[in-house]
Amino acid sequence: MPNYFALIPAAGSGSRMEQSLPKQYLSLHEKPMIFHSLNVLCQNQFISKVIVVLAPEDKHWFTYDWSEFNDKLLVFTCGGATRADSVRNGLLAAKQDNLVNTQDWILVHDAARPCLTASQLNKLLHELAGDETGGLLAVPVADTLKRADSENRVTATEPREHLWQAQTPQMFRYEILIQALQNTANKPITDDASAVELMGLSPKLIMSDTQNFKVTYPQDLALAELILQNRKTHD
Repeated sequence: MPNYFALIPAAGSGSRMEQSLPKQYLSLHEKPMIFHSLNVLCQNQFISKVIVVLAPEDKHWFTYDWSEFNDKLLVFTCGGATRADSVRNGLLAAKQDNLVNTQDWILVHDAARPCLTASQLNKLLHELAGDETGGLLAVPVADTLKRADSENRVTATEPREHLWQAQTPQMFRYEILIQALQNTANKPITDDASAVELMGLSPKLIMSDTQNFKVTYPQDLALAELILQNRKTHD
């Protein structure tokens, strides 16, 4: 039986947040942002280990107490210049340590998606367990999409039928994911599914919801705070 591993690439700076502290460490609901992703992933009974990939020069991580995750948490300081580089480097390090096998499942999750729920994670695991390719959480696009020129003038309205907004985790077999990332090492891919698609494969879209959004801009942090506070109130 294959094992399940989660991997969080956390080597970026999050420059669009306009903060000196890397985005994954910004305070959210009295914890660093990355804590909330770790908490959901580490509590899942099917996930064997959660791997965090940091930048080699990251000093912030070691100023926090992560001891509550000790039984599942692994940290690799081999992050690269891009998200894809960090995921690829983390996968290679895990294989070098004889941690993973080629048929094990890898769930790559953004450190800046702190509102992932246990039910969303379980749905992903359940629906992809027997899938040949793998897939990702996503939501159908609901808004009207406009294409703009260099001066932010509308040039076209894009049809939104069959368009989905990709989220994470994105879940693929180790063998497929590492090959996809190796094949696209010099290409500007923005998520793991894109790399897998370039192999001619079709990842499966698993229905999620909009609360599993990526914190990208300063105003997003306030929205994430409200979501997490509301969940705590109703627990």
